Amino acid sequence: MSLIDNTAPSQTNSLSFEFDLNHGPEKVWRALTDPALLTEWLLPVAELELEPGAAFILKTQPYPPWDGTVNCRVLEIETHKKLSYAWVVGDMGLDTIVTFTLTPTASGTRLSLVQSGFKPEQKQNFGGARYGWKQMGGKLVELLTRTA
Repeated sequence: MSLIDNTAPSQTNSLSFEFDLNHGPEKVWRALTDPALLTEWLLPVAELELEPGAAFILKTQPYPPWDGTVNCRVLEIETHKKLSYAWVVGDMGLDTIVTFTLTPTASGTRLSLVQSGFKPEQKQNFGGARYGWKQMGGKLVELLTRTA
């Protein structure tokens, strides 16, 4: 299993990662949508409903200047194929979109992760998100390896 950062050096408005996973799309989908599993690799989740337009919250301990809250809203959902949601961190002025796309492969699933919508003045947020997705991506890979 590998995590590839496909973000071009000149890119400042979106992050792009790919994971080649040795697990089928159903298992990967479960890790992206099951609140207990999301809490293990991403952030603790509340009020998650997998319906377009449904709002949910990701909440963790605050790290100044961040209050630890991400307000999300499901934008697009196609079971076992695509999940897209708004990712809004209000106290930081961050209003982006996170999209996961699952593609079956001969050995499992290619998971594409894109976070788009960073503004030019959000270089620090961009760098923080890049670092965070690499860390959380590693946790996702570990989770998939140890769960049935």
